[in-house]
This record gives sequence, structure tokens and C-alpha cells, in this order.
Amino acid sequence: MTQRWKITTEYDGTLYSGWQKQDNVISVQTALEKAIAAFSGQEVNLAVAGRTDAGVHALGQVAHFDSEKEFTARTVRNAINAKLYELKYDGVVVRQAEEVSDDFHARFSAKHRVYCYRILADRSAPLVLAENRYLHNRNKLDVDAMQEAANHLLGHHDFTSFRATACQGNSPMRTLERVHIRDASDENFYHGQYLEIWVEAKSFLYNQVRNIVGSLIPVGEGKWKPEKLKEILEACDRTKGGKTAPPYGLYFMRVDYD
Repeated sequence: MTQRWKITTEYDGTLYSGWQKQDNVISVQTALEKAIAAFSGQEVNLAVAGRTDAGVHALGQVAHFDSEKEFTARTVRNAINAKLYELKYDGVVVRQAEEVSDDFHARFSAKHRVYCYRILADRSAPLVLAENRYLHNRNKLDVDAMQEAANHLLGHHDFTSFRATACQGNSPMRTLERVHIRDASDENFYHGQYLEIWVEAKSFLYNQVRNIVGSLIPVGEGKWKPEKLKEILEACDRTKGGKTAPPYGLYFMRVDYD
């Protein structure tokens, strides 16, 4: 009897060359597939909710695989984590394993994906303990202006201006359900202004979130008016948008299936 396993994973993206396995580099997918093979004796090919780039972190990435042997959920989770440790794949763990029906698919069954981009601003000194965890911006950012700008992106639009030129998506049309910019400075241990940009949609284009963030920062710095985001969106031209924000501030937070 075949079992289908849904695994929820957490990983430090700075240690891997993105999610997808590639020749001559170590990816998160490679690490997990080798760990699964080591404990189960089966070669598997993980399907994932959303591929992340090198440097992008995850707290709730979801993947699935099929097993021809029967296990308990606790065994799957603990055995994969034990093999990850033995194989020296640091910075990636399985938080939860759950047996699911055969019609479940980590990517195609997903109804909703949530990302969070984290910024430490208004701080002159370089980051040490928070390096590769946040985007460092020395200037203080106007959160209200950034939120006003982000509101222009809500709804169903052509996001050509916010997709990477290498994006292979069949269409630039996407529906952005929520962009919420949260000033969480009172929770910040690193001194300065701590912002979180929460972005939610059913699906995203390649680099869409990072390109949105890269266009919101000039608004926060007072270089662009909030209305500039509407102009960029309507231009349907990537060259009109801001720079692509670095990957290490981005976190894949969760996937909803209901």
C-alpha cells in the first residue's frame, strides 16, 4: 500500500542554492530527498508548494512524496531529521509530517501562499547577528506611505512590471489578495526600525515579492510618491520598477489548502 506524505519544512536559505535540485550544487530538495532515501531505502522525487531562490528562507514550506513502505507520522518526521543531521545538511528540518490522500498535491492543491519580507531600517551600523536574515536599510522608512503605495497593487492585475525577465509563467496576470506592512519596532532587539511586509496570493510570479519590496523602499525613503506604484503597475514594463530586493529578507511563511 502506498502512503502519501505531506511534510512541512523550515530552512535557512543562505546555506543552499535554492529549493530545486541542480547539478553541482546543494539544494534544499537534494538534502531532503537524500535524507528520505537514507531512512526509507526508497528514491523519491519531492513535489513542492513553491520553489524558493538561493538565500530565501522558509518557515512553512510544504512538499509531498509517496512511500511504498508504511510508517507513522512521527517516524517520518524524526527519521528525516536524524538523517539530515547525519548527512550534515545543516539548516533544514521537517517540522511536521502528515499522511494525506492520494489526490493531495503540494503545489496544485494549494489555495493560498503567504510570504513575509523583513527589513531592519534606521540603523547606521552593519548587521552582525541579523546578517542574512533581514534587509538592512540605513534610512528610516515611512510605513504609511509604503502601505498607501502597496494598496495600488491589490486585486487582479498584469504584474509584468514586477516579474523577473527570466520568469517562465504562462501569464503575468495574478491576484494579489493582501499586502500588509507592519511596523514591529517594539519587538526589535537589533536597534532601529523593524518592518515586516506580508504578501498573500494564490500564486506568485518569479521574483514578484522581491520586486514589489524593491519598489516600496524608495516610497518609504521619500524618493517616490505612493502613486508611483500605480504608474509602474500600469506600465507593464519591468525596467520601470525598483531594484529587486535581496533574497535573504524573504521568508516563505505558510501554505493554505482549505
